[in-house]
Amino acid sequence: MANRLSDKVVVVTGAGSGMGAAMVERFCAEGAKVIAADISGNQDEVAQRAGADCIPCQFDISSSEDVRRMLDLAVSRFGKLDVLCNNAAIGGAFGKTGEYTEEEFDRVWSINGRGAFLGMRYAIPLMLETGGGSIVNTVSIASMVAFPTMPAYCASKGAVLMLTKTAATEYAEQGIRVNAICPGTVETGMSMGMPKEYIDMALSGMPMSRIGQPSEIANLALFLASDESSFITGTSIAADGGYTAL
Repeated sequence: MANRLSDKVVVVTGAGSGMGAAMVERFCAEGAKVIAADISGNQDEVAQRAGADCIPCQFDISSSEDVRRMLDLAVSRFGKLDVLCNNAAIGGAFGKTGEYTEEEFDRVWSINGRGAFLGMRYAIPLMLETGGGSIVNTVSIASMVAFPTMPAYCASKGAVLMLTKTAATEYAEQGIRVNAICPGTVETGMSMGMPKEYIDMALSGMPMSRIGQPSEIANLALFLASDESSFITGTSIAADGGYTAL
């Protein structure tokens, strides 16, 4: 099946690498017009690979002004906003809860938690203007199970999971669907930068015994962004090789 996102306008955050870059390329291949947003500058190269219907932009998702400009760019360039993929996130420092610094917790929250909230806060009114849309939040299995020494990351991802469910129930009758993807260990810069013992621990508890690929997460995001998932909202789907099934 081709052109599954034909005539859809999509914003992807964290588009400069990993899962976000894979989403941008997959969405464009399926006929979408895409705003590829990232703070790193790497989104320019991703957009070049994706083609003429992809516009790169450099924004800080922890800034409400930047988020509003990012979403307004989609409307000004393409006329509307159909899909928001809140994908950008950081892992943060490692440390036990009783030793974790307030500054680091706030830094992780500002991007992972506040950033996702701001995206939803300012995307929803734009989607209501055109009769609905789909929001896909990249969460994590860290919203479902504990990962010791990652309190800020787990807390922020748990919060976004509940934001997903809350917004889904609030706007279901108005045509806005909100769902969460919960990846396990995927071959991205963030995951591969974790201590080896964390990766080994994840693999040892994973029935598939392998690391996921960004393209596999992008395929799931495509399904949730498309009209094929029209009766799905308020749910979280683990893409984790079976890790949370045990």
